[in-house]
Amino acid sequence: MPLNFSRLFLAWIAIFLTAPAAARTAEDEQLWVNLTVIGNVGKFAYFAEVQPRIGDGVSRAQQILVRPAIGYRFSNRITAYGGYAHVFLPIENGPDRNEERFFGQFNWAFPKVAGGSGLLRTRIEHRRLSHGDDTGWRLRQMIRYTKPLGDPKHVRALVQVEGFLALNDTDWGARGGFDQLRSLVGVEVPLFGRSTMDFGYQNQLINDPGGRKRMNHMAAFTFWIRP
Repeated sequence: MPLNFSRLFLAWIAIFLTAPAAARTAEDEQLWVNLTVIGNVGKFAYFAEVQPRIGDGVSRAQQILVRPAIGYRFSNRITAYGGYAHVFLPIENGPDRNEERFFGQFNWAFPKVAGGSGLLRTRIEHRRLSHGDDTGWRLRQMIRYTKPLGDPKHVRALVQVEGFLALNDTDWGARGGFDQLRSLVGVEVPLFGRSTMDFGYQNQLINDPGGRKRMNHMAAFTFWIRP
């Protein structure tokens, strides 16, 4: 019997969300919009993204992220990138903060599974924040799976999970160990040419210092512009 990834993922999310929390969890509703231009010139690859994140009950910008990268395509399935991200962090009733990240990234598009397509992305981040002196290291692992809903050229079901692991403690708040988990359920919609849009519900569980938990519920839009 073929493995149904969508059902397995939804069951996992249901169990996860209904499990009793060890500590009180603060919750928020947010809107994330991501515009990414991505492509390649021969063996060389690139992407550049801009991402405003609106939080606090979808009332104000909490993060604005700009992230360009260049890379090399080893094959149709394997691409490596190196890049830089600037994250602007507006602080209500306080001085704004900024984060600078350098990162390396490895993408592997794996063969078709159960009639759908998948992508594994591994990213290592070198992080510095304006209100601290330490350098933080973080490992991110994402798996993405899409499957056509009828005609392969039309809408696809989408599930995506990404785990974050902090590799060290810092004076600006990072603590080594589990950092956060993002889980997305939605659809991938064709736009024009090879460009697409992802839309769905994303759940973000964040492990703050001191054992506090935050859970964000968001409407997430990602526009993939492929020249």
